[in-house]
Amino acid sequence: MPLHPFAYDPFQQRAIDAIDHGHSLFVAAPTGSGKTVLADYVIEQSLERRQRVVYTAPIKALSNQKFRDFTARHGEQVGLVTGDVTINRRAPLLIMTTEIYRNSLLEDAEPLSHAAWIIFDEIHYLDDPERGTVWEEALLFTPRQTNLLCLSATIPNVAELAHWIRTIHQRPIEVIEETQRPVPLTIFFQCQNKLLASPQELKRLGYEGRDALRPASHARHRHHSFVPANRLETLLRDVHGQQRLPCIFFTFGRRRTEELAWEISGFPLCTPEERAALHAMFQELCRQFGLGHDPSTSALAHLIERGVAYHHAGMLPTVKEVLERCFASRLLKIIVTTETFALGVNMPARSVILDTLKKRTGGGFELLRRREFLQMAGRAGRRGMDEEGFVYLRVNPAHVSHPEVLHLLQARPEPVHSRFNTTYATLLNLYRRHGPALVEIFPKTLYYFQTSGARRQEGLEAMRRKLRLLEVMGYVTSGALTRKGQFGAWIYGYELLLTELYARQRLTSLDPLSLAVLVAAIVYEPRPRDASPKSHRLIKPLARLCEEPLRRIHTEEARGRISPKAKAPVFHLTHALDAWMSNAPFERLARLCGADEGEIVRYFRMTIQLLRQLAENPAGDAALRAVADKAWRRINRGVIDAEAQLRLG
Repeated sequence: MPLHPFAYDPFQQRAIDAIDHGHSLFVAAPTGSGKTVLADYVIEQSLERRQRVVYTAPIKALSNQKFRDFTARHGEQVGLVTGDVTINRRAPLLIMTTEIYRNSLLEDAEPLSHAAWIIFDEIHYLDDPERGTVWEEALLFTPRQTNLLCLSATIPNVAELAHWIRTIHQRPIEVIEETQRPVPLTIFFQCQNKLLASPQELKRLGYEGRDALRPASHARHRHHSFVPANRLETLLRDVHGQQRLPCIFFTFGRRRTEELAWEISGFPLCTPEERAALHAMFQELCRQFGLGHDPSTSALAHLIERGVAYHHAGMLPTVKEVLERCFASRLLKIIVTTETFALGVNMPARSVILDTLKKRTGGGFELLRRREFLQMAGRAGRRGMDEEGFVYLRVNPAHVSHPEVLHLLQARPEPVHSRFNTTYATLLNLYRRHGPALVEIFPKTLYYFQTSGARRQEGLEAMRRKLRLLEVMGYVTSGALTRKGQFGAWIYGYELLLTELYARQRLTSLDPLSLAVLVAAIVYEPRPRDASPKSHRLIKPLARLCEEPLRRIHTEEARGRISPKAKAPVFHLTHALDAWMSNAPFERLARLCGADEGEIVRYFRMTIQLLRQLAENPAGDAALRAVADKAWRRINRGVIDAEAQLRLG
């Protein structure tokens, strides 16, 4: 059976020739152009030669999808490690989140040193403000003998990134860039409730020849005072009438996805035969995933039968899985979703709609980045399925100017910049190997490579200040890790507070519920409008437990001008976690904490991941390891059990 049933594009063939010659390579190409073909090829070649290959993905959902896809082809040769799931860890093809790969390199690189290839999917994540440092460290510490396949969306500084990799590893790496999509895109604009086919038409008829229209409250002239709303029916009639379904409808708020889906459900999208087939598929998938009695699916069933659904991070992972499978069948005509759906999940769509061109950020509303726009628009038109893809942009001329629209359509994608900001755990693991000389690694970073003068010095000083804090607080001494340092090196993201609590013997006195509640409070990030947590017998004593160690940490961080400062615990999930560990049904939990079901699953799984780090920490005492082990096992049941969900699939 051939690996792919189609002829390779020239850029794919060049990449395959490089792989055949054993060369590392960095491939940047538009979303939907077929970069995954190259990962498939590397994996097939490696397994045929009985070599090991590691595939990293930026999010667990994508790791899980790849595990299912590769298992369908390669069976027991595939393993998965994501922090809350470990399956077949010694498999020749190992799927990992990038964090877990980075952590594994720092803790014990030997098992991974025999890999012939490491595949970095979505490597433009180097630019992610919070997590980009993980990609940088993962590249930095990958063994030199392992070949790299770096897959990226279109970025303008691919050559620079490849030159950095060549420099730090003293290895050749080929650069292959593709700018053309195999399926061309046609872009339309909905503005003043008209459908317009070009930027010129948009300016003439949507903006009335101007660069921008003022909103009514600021209008100086009467003809500016009224901008007709972009009606959904106008848009749907065109998308449906022109046979441009299925469609991904992107918007930027969970509640907005639901509101739009219900509004769309009044429009006839499906034939009676399609409705019957979709109903049968949805019911069977709900049965397969144990969702037959789930309240959220009964509401979705009404939408599904009308050919529409919504999809966002607040939903149960199993429900999202069911919806993704329905959409992949092309029976589900429109899925209204947040932008995370654009990331890697292979969903076939003929059209994409962007509800708005601006999204809310910390400082108000900002225009989408060009890379974000390309990632979402690139989901339209799937290779082998569509001759053409269609993108509809809903434009409000009172909110976004015509030059801003042109910027999204024509500007170069933003370059990738280093976000290097080593965690304390990374420094501790490096200190174990290199002692104070670990600062000599800094000149190898992408941050160093892309900066000079004062900015470069500032980055080095930030690293040294963190190292000084670890010395002052007793994590390192005389070129070696102390007992505290050994404990902290095993915990990623929340290492200082947990280590300080452990060093003061405040963790060992906790029972499984108290430890789980504390860990959940450490990982939980409340949303800006969240109310204060409801009173619970555990909150005050656990908060008091953290006060003094947290004060000490914050004092030292302030002295060292280190930011962001260590996070304080937030106890919003306490009632829900208590109920869950007492075997309450999952349906009760959202009422106990105010979080969406998907958030509860996510944070409970993060809690499990951190509890497992405590349970497996070789520097921890046996009593704490035993309590942490009991705690995570009590949480890991039903919809929280990520491994069980994978096995259902």
